[in-house]
Amino acid sequence: MPLDVKITELTAIAASVAANCLPCLKYHHAKAKEAGCSKDEIEDAIRVANMVKQQPAKHMQELVQELLK
Repeated sequence: MPLDVKITELTAIAASVAANCLPCLKYHHAKAKEAGCSKDEIEDAIRVANMVKQQPAKHMQELVQELLK
């Protein structure tokens, strides 16, 4: 069974944020609003994406610090 349009667009928003894709985010934000996603739902998808995105950056910074010792 395929995902509904709201879930698909919220997922696409999260993926766009995690991938730092500006045109993707603009497109999927508009589609999510058209699909009836609330501001809170969109903000939650963005929050989750930012949490996921921060982990690799944190690990990279830790490795940089280790290598510079």
